Amino acid sequence: MGLLEGIKSALGLKAEADATRDADPEDLFGMSTAYVTMEADLGYEPAGEAALCFSDVDSTDFQDAIAEVRQILAAGEIETGTTAEFVEDAHGYTWVVLEDDDVEDLVTSVHFAADTLVENGYGSRLLAAVFAFRDPEDSTAWDDSDRYVYWVYSFRRGSYYPFAPKPGERERDATAEFKLQSVLDGELDLEDDEAYWYPLWPEDAGHPWE
Repeated sequence: MGLLEGIKSALGLKAEADATRDADPEDLFGMSTAYVTMEADLGYEPAGEAALCFSDVDSTDFQDAIAEVRQILAAGEIETGTTAEFVEDAHGYTWVVLEDDDVEDLVTSVHFAADTLVENGYGSRLLAAVFAFRDPEDSTAWDDSDRYVYWVYSFRRGSYYPFAPKPGERERDATAEFKLQSVLDGELDLEDDEAYWYPLWPEDAGHPWE
C-alpha cells in the first residue's frame, strides 16, 4: 500500500469502528516525560522530529481550521524555533512535520495543532501523532547511519504503540518494540491489543511521513 500501509485501515476506518473514545490531544503530553525514561533506561535519543497525520475535508470551514493551525505553528516557530512543514502523501492524508531539538517544544506544537482541529470540530479527522527516536549505540549493527524507532499515538484508539522498523527492509524489530512496551508501560497509555500495532512504512527509506 506504499507510504501508509496499515494506517488507512488501522488508524482510519477500522480504528474508527473500534474507537475507544473521542480524540484527546491531552494524551500527547505523556511524551514529555516518556522521552526522559527512554533515554535514561534504553539509550534512545530524541531525533528532533515528530509529525501529525490527519485526513482532509473538502470544505471552506476545514481549510479555515488548517489556516489557523498554520498561524499557530508559525507563531510557535518565532517563539521556540520549531519548524513546521505540511506534506500530502499519495493517499490524500496530510502530515504536519515538525522539527526541533527540544522535545517539549515538539510535543507542545503537535498538541496545539491537534487541539486546534478538535476545537474546530474536526477531531475525527485526526489519525496519528508520531515521535521519532534514534539509538546511535546500535547504529553500527545496521546498514544505515541511524536506527529509528517511533512512538505512534492513535487518536481513535486513545493509546500509544511502538514501531521499530529495521533499517533498509520492511521488517520490524519485535524485540525492540516489546522492550519499549515493557519500559514505558504505566508511563504512557499503551495499546494493549497488539493487533493495532500497525506499521507505518514509508514509500522509500526514511521516516513514515517521507
